[in-house]
Amino acid sequence: MRNTREGGFTLIEMIITVLLVAITAVTAIYMYSSQIKRGRRIDAVNAMMSISLAEERYRTNNTTYGTLAQVWGGVTTSPDGYYTLAISNITATSYTITATATGAQANDADNGTSCATLTLAMSSGTFTKSPATCWPT
Repeated sequence: MRNTREGGFTLIEMIITVLLVAITAVTAIYMYSSQIKRGRRIDAVNAMMSISLAEERYRTNNTTYGTLAQVWGGVTTSPDGYYTLAISNITATSYTITATATGAQANDADNGTSCATLTLAMSSGTFTKSPATCWPT
């Protein structure tokens, strides 16, 4: 009499395999969504840099920097719509551009720092970007 074992997988082997696949999938989805939010952040950065250039063009012909309506045609959202835009602290030598995330983008964070609100402040020719970790280098 021969003692042979038929090929196949035990229930424990199947459960372990499914568990490993599930852990890998959850990790991949989390990392993917984080990268998607980082990519969408560029929508705000590009809009803010464009507004900054428009402010400088406006300032060459005026005694002060302009409002969003004056320099950006009153458009209050970024091109892809993930951020609302505003300009404040307008003087002859300074302004602050703020981009506030909307929808799912409002949960955007980088290394524990919330990136839901980005600011670009210009004062006497010096730019300050905050939070610094949220801006591309």
